[in-house]
Amino acid sequence: MKEQSNFGIIGLGVMGRSLAENIASKGFSLSVYNRITEAERQVVPNFLKETTSHVVLGFTELKGFVASLKTPRKILIMVNAGAAVDSVIAEIEPLLDHNDLIIDGGNSHFQDTQRRSKALEANGIQFLGVGVSGGEQGALKGPSMMAGGQADAYESIRPIFEAIAAKDKNNGACTALLGSDGCGHFVKTIHNGIEYAEMQLLAECFSLLAHSHSYDEIAHIFNQWNEGYLAGYLLEITASILKNKEGNDYLLDKILDKAGSKGTGSWSSQLAFQLGVPASMINAAVTARYVSMLKEKRMQMAADVDRNNATLIVDVQKLKEAYQFARLINHYQGFEIIKAASEANHWHVDLSETARIWTQGCIIKSRLMESLVEIFKKETDLFRHPAIISEVKNNVESAKLILNNAFSLNISTPCISNSLQYWISITSEKSGAHIIQAQRDYFGAHTYQRIDKPLTHFFTTNWTSNG
Repeated sequence: MKEQSNFGIIGLGVMGRSLAENIASKGFSLSVYNRITEAERQVVPNFLKETTSHVVLGFTELKGFVASLKTPRKILIMVNAGAAVDSVIAEIEPLLDHNDLIIDGGNSHFQDTQRRSKALEANGIQFLGVGVSGGEQGALKGPSMMAGGQADAYESIRPIFEAIAAKDKNNGACTALLGSDGCGHFVKTIHNGIEYAEMQLLAECFSLLAHSHSYDEIAHIFNQWNEGYLAGYLLEITASILKNKEGNDYLLDKILDKAGSKGTGSWSSQLAFQLGVPASMINAAVTARYVSMLKEKRMQMAADVDRNNATLIVDVQKLKEAYQFARLINHYQGFEIIKAASEANHWHVDLSETARIWTQGCIIKSRLMESLVEIFKKETDLFRHPAIISEVKNNVESAKLILNNAFSLNISTPCISNSLQYWISITSEKSGAHIIQAQRDYFGAHTYQRIDKPLTHFFTTNWTSNG
């Protein structure tokens, strides 16, 4: 083959196709591959027909695809996470040479990435696990890219990644090597967990406002919020959604209230549990989606319950403050999970750099994220930073008031509620946990520590003999 490409992509689904267009538009020669099935027979021909680039080669056969790439080869896999990734790797590995690079750009579980990295590197093949955020438009116009793997592997593709990534306010590319092996995919998972809670918070704000405001009025409120310190992508698109009409009807009113999920939210919760880090905001958001899926059950239960007809009007300024309070708790918890995983896996994640590549290109980009870039340069614990802790404390009473409103109106606000519960718990010197320790020792002899003895000593009691 006379001409060979700089880069290869396997999988021309929504994200793969958009990334391919992005890479080609930056002048990098590109080879693309997609399998042939009855449903996907025209994927490659259609892509070649529709692309505006003249530096793209298309393949439906892996051997020719691999041969079309300059060595050491750089191949990005964009297929569904799980078994499909393993299947593609198994097919292409025998065709590769020493020091060729495979990049998994899907939403893979970080432990799968660790496993694949170890196996491939043992065979002389380099591997990167890269979380890509921004959806279809982000992939096309500039995503946020979270890489995990070996430094030399990342360096080999850094020029391409920096060319296609979103740019921060200083024109820096929103891509970085955050740590080794599965680090990139772990950070992307927690990004999605934070995203779940941010989305749920806006759904709760909408529900509280919709009791006494029109969609146009709520859109106006959200647009006003988006002009200040609350500004962010999710707030912006929510305001836009509220104004969208189908004929004379709001499109939102035609959408069934069942929220889907693809797994990364629940992974975030599971990983936080495994690390022993509270993730109450993410947990509440994931649970809310699961409850939303029980539409038939909810309809049945609602018919059996009497609702009051409260006419209370929510204070918009107090809601704004409660929203910011909850967002700060959510971001605090998310970064605490990343910190714990970084320490457990020796990744040495730079939280400021993580926040920086989340300031553009990704779903949770916001003005708050921009402020965290500088804050994390000075303090890795957000609750130790004066500006953050002051803002949280100043908004606690608003969160309490809004929750009282929600209860009066019978409106479910699990994320706002959990933000306040977490704050009360984390700022309470004493808890009821000594009761739990006594219970555990009573029925299972699990032992306990005493406040009047060294904490290195553990005790157990024959509780029945003292009753």
